[in-house]
Amino acid sequence: MNNHDKAKEKRERLRQEELKNNPTGSLNDALNRGNNGNLTDLTGGMGWKGIGILIVVLIVGYVLYKLFF
Repeated sequence: MNNHDKAKEKRERLRQEELKNNPTGSLNDALNRGNNGNLTDLTGGMGWKGIGILIVVLIVGYVLYKLFF
């Protein structure tokens, strides 16, 4: 457990140093985070029913797209 704590502290120290050296880079990352969302962000707040409905909607949408185009 002690090595894990040391590694955590080292990562945090490196992160803080990077923020000091490149403050505009972290601002850019924060501003663009919403544009580059991922599946984990989308499904993180959903339960299993919500994910199931999302999958069904995607499949139905794909089938309808293939039928008409």
